[in-house]
Amino acid sequence: MSGRRHLDWLGLTPEPERELPAAVAALRASLGTAHHPPPARAELAAAERRRVERLVLRGSRHSWLRYLAEATALVTAVALRLDEQGGKDRPADRNADRNADKNAGTRADVDADAPTAAALLAAEVILDHHRMLIGLPGAGYGRTAGDRAALESALRLLRTRSRTAGPAPTARTGDGR
Repeated sequence: MSGRRHLDWLGLTPEPERELPAAVAALRASLGTAHHPPPARAELAAAERRRVERLVLRGSRHSWLRYLAEATALVTAVALRLDEQGGKDRPADRNADRNADKNAGTRADVDADAPTAAALLAAEVILDHHRMLIGLPGAGYGRTAGDRAALESALRLLRTRSRTAGPAPTARTGDGR
């Protein structure tokens, strides 16, 4: 193997490095537990931006795909939780339904949709990226087959469940269209 670094993976699309840090931070925040709450979302987003910057500047295709696999696991965890809870992001969101008239249009409603919107965005960006790998040399496309299948399944769940829970912002437009 030569000492040359293969950089073809960097030319696919800028969306992952631009869109994923905030989405992944929101997913991490949504999966925090009462015993181990995550840091503030702004801190998580800054940490994710630094991590992605390090991967792009110093990483390899393998480390980048590993990061995307980790983000895929977060997306699928949020989708499965949403499915188990009948379309609600958190158990507290079910209680919000009881007070829907009182809470309509508040920031709490927007926050309740944040994990779903973040999961939709991350899933679409990663899936687009993985589909483009077919045009690159190497085993990247084949290596991501399982992630593509998981993301397609998660997208179906997220889109279906978010519709049954009410209009959630779509990943690309952010306004429910």
